[in-house]
Amino acid sequence: MKKNFKRFAYLLLFVTVSASCKKDKPNPTPEPENIETTYVSATPLTKFTSADLKGLATAGGFGEIAASYKYDVDFVKIVYKTNFRGKEINASGLLGIPKNVPTAPSIISAQHGTLFVDQAAPTNITNSNEAFSGLELLASAGFITAVPDYIGYGDTKNEQHPYYDQPYAASAVVDMLKAVKTYLAEQKIATSNRLFLTGYSEGGYITMAAQKEIESNAAHGLTLTAVSAGAGAYDLTEMLRGVANAATYEEPGFLATLLMSYNTTYEWNRPLTDFYQKEYADKLPTLFDGTKNRREINNALNRNTARLFNPTFFANLKVAGQETKLKEALEKNSFNNWTPKTQLRLFHGSNDEAVFLSTSTVTYDRFKKAGAKVEFFELAGKTHQGSFQPMIINTLKWFLELDK
Repeated sequence: MKKNFKRFAYLLLFVTVSASCKKDKPNPTPEPENIETTYVSATPLTKFTSADLKGLATAGGFGEIAASYKYDVDFVKIVYKTNFRGKEINASGLLGIPKNVPTAPSIISAQHGTLFVDQAAPTNITNSNEAFSGLELLASAGFITAVPDYIGYGDTKNEQHPYYDQPYAASAVVDMLKAVKTYLAEQKIATSNRLFLTGYSEGGYITMAAQKEIESNAAHGLTLTAVSAGAGAYDLTEMLRGVANAATYEEPGFLATLLMSYNTTYEWNRPLTDFYQKEYADKLPTLFDGTKNRREINNALNRNTARLFNPTFFANLKVAGQETKLKEALEKNSFNNWTPKTQLRLFHGSNDEAVFLSTSTVTYDRFKKAGAKVEFFELAGKTHQGSFQPMIINTLKWFLELDK
């Protein structure tokens, strides 16, 4: 098992850190009978020791909090039911269960960022060094940790990932959490009554979508304690405005994922040449075959927006009454007509080149004006990749204050 951790060492740029303290009264009882379970099956995957995790924490520059990794962890693949495009499918996710925790642990659902490689899905933890995001390490700090693959990855890799689609983003988390609760009850694993959500980049958006769904639908039987989200495109209309007015965009793979996803999910079925110049439209199916990573995709596209996009499409992004289906979909999937109830922290790097800072600031201002319990942390000088670590450290210190 130590060999597995050596293979994952380079991913410690994305390591999540945490600690655990006193928990509430255990609650090992099953879900109420009137809440339909989504649970299908569970398969043990692997076990990691706390010693290995402490070593990884130190090697990754987290020596000061390496002591937080106190517990060995059992990792389990959870398969659960969810609905996608009018049919019921079986989705998958990773569950980390800390061993020999002295008191009932709380649950965290942790949402990863955008994936391009199929093998990077969290449930591939035993056979791919790309699958270990770092969020899984929360379990060694004493939290039962759910990391959904999302639709389009893991057991649903043959489906088009519904990128930045609010309902499907929420269901990936909510349906997995309901399955996790059923599994824990069956295994007689006690938990506290606290539930946390956190995520970064696309995972930040998915975290907010799950928060909205949980708060809006009591039938799920879930109650949130606190939520933390970093660098998600919460206001997609604002994000579009930034792209349309930019001469260059450093993450063209993100844009391609969004347009291809909406084109399939909403059954527009437009030729890709409607969006991209032919040179790049012809490349996209091969680039997004699940074997190319983010860097390879970005390098094969063009960061100059005028050269990348179909000129008519790119011009119409700025014209009222043009590209209405796209603009309506972006507005529908934004969080512009909702106010969160659970305490929420937002994080964003001031130099984020992938998801523009304004998507967070306008969302924060809107939430604050509506009376939400929300805080905003602008991470000075940080890029998209560089903001993850400080966001998570702040988040988990906060969660620990609440998890007593």
